[in-house]
Amino acid sequence: MQMVTVSPKYQVVIPKTVREALNLRPGQRMQVVQYNGRIEFIPERDLKELRGFLKGINTEFKREEDRV
Repeated sequence: MQMVTVSPKYQVVIPKTVREALNLRPGQRMQVVQYNGRIEFIPERDLKELRGFLKGINTEFKREEDRV
């Protein structure tokens, strides 16, 4: 686990290993969520980046009659 420090302006620096693992880039927008006493940053992704991310998903399941 990596630690960061909150600056006097309430800013934090995302460690390089995390930025690289998540492919973050300068100016990228993020959603900020407070959840169970912690802060979560969720990067916004372009729709182009999401293309094909459901490939191979199992669609074999029984649907409710009113949902067909």
